[in-house]
Amino acid sequence: MILLLFLSFLVFLIIGIPIAFALGLSSLVYLLFSDIPLIVIPQKMYAGLDVFVLLSIPGFILAGNLMNASGITQRIIAFCNALLGHIRGGLGLANVGASMLFGGISGTAIADTASIGSVMIPAMEKEGYDKAFSCAVTATSSTLGPIIPPSLPMIIAATLTGLSVGKLFVAGIIPGLLLGLGLLGLTYFISVKRKYPKKGRASWMVMAKRFYQAFWALMMTLLILFGIIGGVFTPTEASIVAVVYALVIGLLVYKELKWVQLPKIMLDSAKMTASLMVLVGFANLFAWIMTVEEIPQMIAAGLLDLTQNKFLILLLINVLLLFVGAFMETIAALLILFPVLLGVAVHVGVDPVQFAIIMVMNLVIGLTTPPVGVCLFVASSIGNISLEKISRAGFPFLLVSLIILLLVTYVPEISLYLPGLFYD
Repeated sequence: MILLLFLSFLVFLIIGIPIAFALGLSSLVYLLFSDIPLIVIPQKMYAGLDVFVLLSIPGFILAGNLMNASGITQRIIAFCNALLGHIRGGLGLANVGASMLFGGISGTAIADTASIGSVMIPAMEKEGYDKAFSCAVTATSSTLGPIIPPSLPMIIAATLTGLSVGKLFVAGIIPGLLLGLGLLGLTYFISVKRKYPKKGRASWMVMAKRFYQAFWALMMTLLILFGIIGGVFTPTEASIVAVVYALVIGLLVYKELKWVQLPKIMLDSAKMTASLMVLVGFANLFAWIMTVEEIPQMIAAGLLDLTQNKFLILLLINVLLLFVGAFMETIAALLILFPVLLGVAVHVGVDPVQFAIIMVMNLVIGLTTPPVGVCLFVASSIGNISLEKISRAGFPFLLVSLIILLLVTYVPEISLYLPGLFYD
């Protein structure tokens, strides 16, 4: 019966059905042929959604959309340009820097690619940068969004296992910064080699002005992070604080957010939340079926039968996750595989917080890996360029991402130092 579940799931994906509904329909096929009462569908879906911390997701989505409508993208890009524009390849460096800063607000890679890419890809092309390079920089740097807090995948990971959301947020800071620095270094190296342009150094007055303009946007991340770490509010309360903060900044400080825009922003946020929650519900049903069929135990036993060596187990898990991440949406893969693989990782002595960061990094790197890397598709549509050209241009960036991933995998202190400092 489990073969029927996976075959039907693959067929639904191949014919173009969205992954959330593919999970639901394949689960329905399994239940119909297993004579299990269909009442388990709403029961298991509700069980997956009935988690308090998930209430933070619509709040963070709405806060991100409010800040984006307030002109945050342009302010962050202008600040990064003032800071880095005088360096060779400064516009490419500003692209990565903007992703590092914007990622702390949006929490999603696709939102980062779409928002920053729509501004930076045409600007870089106009300045003489290769279009494929511009698209590759935008797509690969967008993976910083789900690693640097706040992060929707980390909220999901915490929901699945009972881990502290605050711990996971803090654990993502150093890996996110390392990945960002790695991408900055490669962007600079390629820019020097190809003699990409640089601008004149911005005056201190201009830099101060750009920083002031971006200050209130950047403070949102600090407010959320230190509010959670300091125990001032829970992640769910933090998301509401973020919404109120975004409204005040957008309406009263930046004054680019208009009251007439709010209904559409709320509707768009509701749609994004609904699509994510449907995915969570169906994925929970799918995961329950896998548990009934003892698939997690089979996977764990299979990996542990191959080897008990911690380093080899982690390498095998990384290979598996990179493969899955190249074909499956991040949240869906996390919902299905995280509880399964966490047990294996803990068995060989890996800290659950470290493994959550490893898992998220693997899956978001998959967003820039052919053939189904979603961020590559978004960047290619903005740049009007083939996926093949972006993939070739993005290969060096993928290698850097994999090197940082290996460091995070085999050097636990990278992800555990800050949580130990604040929580232990």
